[in-house]
Amino acid sequence: MKPSIALSAVAASLLIPAQQSAAAESPAERLMALQRPLVIAHRGYSAAAPENTLPAFQLGVTTGSDLVELDYHHSKDDVLTVLHDSTLDRTTDATKRWGRTNLHVSQFTTAELQTLNASSWRGSNQPPATIPTLDQALDVIQSGSVTLIERKAGPASACVQLLRSRKLINEVVVQAFDWEYLEEYHRLEPTQILGALGPWGSYRGQKLSDADKDLSARWINEARRIGARAIVWNRQVSAAAVQDAHTKGIQVWVYTIDDPALMKSLIAMGVDGIITNNPGLAWKTCAEASRPKP
Repeated sequence: MKPSIALSAVAASLLIPAQQSAAAESPAERLMALQRPLVIAHRGYSAAAPENTLPAFQLGVTTGSDLVELDYHHSKDDVLTVLHDSTLDRTTDATKRWGRTNLHVSQFTTAELQTLNASSWRGSNQPPATIPTLDQALDVIQSGSVTLIERKAGPASACVQLLRSRKLINEVVVQAFDWEYLEEYHRLEPTQILGALGPWGSYRGQKLSDADKDLSARWINEARRIGARAIVWNRQVSAAAVQDAHTKGIQVWVYTIDDPALMKSLIAMGVDGIITNNPGLAWKTCAEASRPKP
């Protein structure tokens, strides 16, 4: 073997463990390793501030939320824009200002969207807040927490590109109801922690019954196949399903839980994360709840 080739081989052998160590030390990986339920602020601390706004995200960070969740769409000029609904009607003053309804995020540029007030729908006592871009939201959340990014529209490549440009691959968690999106995301960036959201009304063209919507081995196995590390479900979970997921190396996070009794019941089942509008209440409840021993 030539000396240059030998040196390259040695360098590569040293680089691989370093990369693995860096991945293990990422904020997202550290959260996945915790032996307690994660407290996840739904659309920020949305019980106390208008959802998906910078004030809600800052409150989520201030109260120590493990993750602060948000949703994104694409604007007309293809900027990843933080809003839950595909339309502006419910959570902005767009209808009042522009005199019509069914106003889609994708119809307006970022500059137009940021003229809107995204807090007035919560009452006249709310200070004005703009619709943030994903970039702006990341600046706030990543300063003291970890962002849980939920994709509502657009290709996986757009989110991958943004996170790569900011060196935030695996510094955040990405989730979606669209499992084909997640499968593509995993192909593009296999190191990124992904959360597979469900259930749905139908899956791959098949209408689901109420029983089909329970978390089961079918969904856990499929989530594992597409590269997800967490399965993110509603309250249709059981202790047996949670145990099955854990056996297969998948965490179970549950949304959107604001009732302390239900939180305690889910924690007793062994769920790994509680997504809530009220992270302050969740912290108190987690401190009082009993979790099964591993």
